[in-house]
Amino acid sequence: MTSIAAKAWVGICACGMTVSAYSQVYPTKPIRLIVPSAAGSATDVRARWLAPRLTAALGQSIVLDNRAGAGGAIGTELAAKSAPDGYTLVMVHQGTLALNPHIYGRLGYDPLSSFAPVTLLGTNPLLVAVHPSLPVGSVADLIRLAKQKSGELNYGSPGTGSPPHVATELFKRMAGITVTHVPYKGGGPALLDLTGGRLTFTFDGIPVQLPSVRAGKIKALAITGAQRLPSAPDIRTIAESGLPGYEYTAWQGLAAPASTPAAIVERLNAATVKIMRSEEAREWFADSGADPATASPQDFAALIRQEHARWEPIIRAAGIKAE
Repeated sequence: MTSIAAKAWVGICACGMTVSAYSQVYPTKPIRLIVPSAAGSATDVRARWLAPRLTAALGQSIVLDNRAGAGGAIGTELAAKSAPDGYTLVMVHQGTLALNPHIYGRLGYDPLSSFAPVTLLGTNPLLVAVHPSLPVGSVADLIRLAKQKSGELNYGSPGTGSPPHVATELFKRMAGITVTHVPYKGGGPALLDLTGGRLTFTFDGIPVQLPSVRAGKIKALAITGAQRLPSAPDIRTIAESGLPGYEYTAWQGLAAPASTPAAIVERLNAATVKIMRSEEAREWFADSGADPATASPQDFAALIRQEHARWEPIIRAAGIKAE
């Protein structure tokens, strides 16, 4: 072995030992989990459920940092530009990694290269809800009313380019209706305006809206998935309720900044996957109208690439652009 090769080998071994040793003691301080949406959003609800369980698994506090705005792009950009040392994580979802890149002219991150995917966390349909005063009892009724009052109805979303926004725009296109989009900085503020009668309807996460449905503050019309929810079997799907062929399923996951050491990503993956495969997770997610899900970092990265490619032609055809 030449002296140059020997020095290179020593360097590689030293680096490997450093990463290995670092991952064995990691974490040694609290970990920030960026939630790129407002408190009360579906992503926020899941992050708040995960945080104490991940705290117990890792032995260090998981501190939530809500950074709402621009369909999740603000918080996601902050995460992308954070140190890749395992002490910053981010909740990612279909909107931030598969939809935003085709909606915003410029993002402060690359969905395919700015992150080290950790694992998928769950999949879920959205819930379609209206204010109780609206004289509709089904999706078919809502479509008829929207056509009768073309342009007069409005709907809220957690932000331009968010999954609920895209899901509703696809609904509009398939139903052939004209309604006005009102973007918010999260699902919580949109829900407040729906319960207050300032919005006609919303498509949003089931954890966000179902408690208000059960309290009688808003009325559920349908879910966007292919099947009814075991936790709410009386709520029909959109396909059953008036728009055959419509289906939309969202997903969420956990990621770290790109270049986070692979050993740390694997440690985070193992801890999170164990949590997500528990009976507690299955029951909690089912009650909130979702399915817990897991993936290896490699498989989650493949899903992100697949979803990024899938939504580009759909968004372009629907004409969805940042406002």
